[in-house]
Amino acid sequence: MRVLVVGSGAREHAFVARLVSEPSPAEVICAPGNPGIARYAQTMAVDVASAGSLRALAERERVDLTIIGPELPLGLGVADEFASASLRLFGPTAAAARLETSKAFAKAFMARHGVPTARFRTTRSLDEAQSVVRSNEFGMPVVLKADGLAAGKGVVVAQSRDEAEAALTAAMRDARFGDAGKTIVVEECLTGPEVSFFLVCDGTRAVPIGTAQDHKRIFDDDRGPNTGGMGAFAPSPLFDAPLQARVMREIVEPVMTGMAAEGYPFRGFLYVGLMLTPDGPKVIEFNVRMGDPETQVVLPLIDEPLLPLLVAGAEGRLAQSTCRVRSDRMVGVVLASRGYPESSESGQPINGIDAAEEIPGVSVYHAGTAMRDGRLVTAGGRVLTVAGRGADFPEAITRAYAGVLRIQFDGMQFRHDIGRRALLAAKPA
Repeated sequence: MRVLVVGSGAREHAFVARLVSEPSPAEVICAPGNPGIARYAQTMAVDVASAGSLRALAERERVDLTIIGPELPLGLGVADEFASASLRLFGPTAAAARLETSKAFAKAFMARHGVPTARFRTTRSLDEAQSVVRSNEFGMPVVLKADGLAAGKGVVVAQSRDEAEAALTAAMRDARFGDAGKTIVVEECLTGPEVSFFLVCDGTRAVPIGTAQDHKRIFDDDRGPNTGGMGAFAPSPLFDAPLQARVMREIVEPVMTGMAAEGYPFRGFLYVGLMLTPDGPKVIEFNVRMGDPETQVVLPLIDEPLLPLLVAGAEGRLAQSTCRVRSDRMVGVVLASRGYPESSESGQPINGIDAAEEIPGVSVYHAGTAMRDGRLVTAGGRVLTVAGRGADFPEAITRAYAGVLRIQFDGMQFRHDIGRRALLAAKPA
């Protein structure tokens, strides 16, 4: 089977690595890909923001299944474009993708279908948003979310009214996020640990494939600005079978039923971002694709062929309700360039990846890398993810960081505490 994976990051590297190593390996094309992916799959230049270009590539290469990594093509209607040409794609239509691409849609949808989430107000003018903040309806801190896609930077947790009003002005008057910030969702700040729950969906059914916990802030102990993700571990020790059953019953099933009833059945990966509050699990956000760096630690734990599952999901014929998952533990550490997340430094030579992958249980996934004059160099903010597998979290952590210490590039920065939460969660009270 010929498979097209769309994207260029470590998430897509993890998809390609998985698909080419299955018992019946796929013939994989990745567009645009990266140097790590190019080691075992064909890479092709393409504009991922152009649904027509992606369709033309799939038709020219006679692709049997397309898997979309980033959210942008989904929001722009690539699934609709492929459907119009009877091409098989695993991912939601633009209307269904609004679960991620429009915070206002997602919150209103959850309210209509009784899905537990933070209390909120959707505001469409600066005066209205500031009035909600000044009313103290949600107290402090208060969460402000740009309605549209904002490259992972559209959420502000304001600690004071002054901070909230400044953030609202930047988004709604100064257009910091462009059109994405014209509408702002103001909501209460939930408390509790966060867990990411991943499912494969076919429009009617949803099959859980794993959980993870990620680390958003740049520095150890959750200090510094938010990033796209500095590391993750899987599975979450907080997410046991009774909790999974509750989340399926109270969140996932109402979402699947509600989306179908409203005319846009959901097919694709569903990423449920949960806050485990004192009142029970509540939705922080939905994503309509796999996360990065969570993909790098979730996919290796799936203990059955992935491709048949995705084909069945794309065709609306999932026959199973569960997915086998290994008992191993995974920890992934992101290596970032100097200046990230405010900026990034490119062109620094990278050494030691082969040495890192000589360690049993260690895999290195490329993100911001490029080949220049025959050398591998940095080419973005998040450069690599070093993933370690172990029988338990201490072993997975040890292997991941052993791999990290074999890699060098000037300005390399990383967190030293990825996986610590898993160790703390495992300790008896």
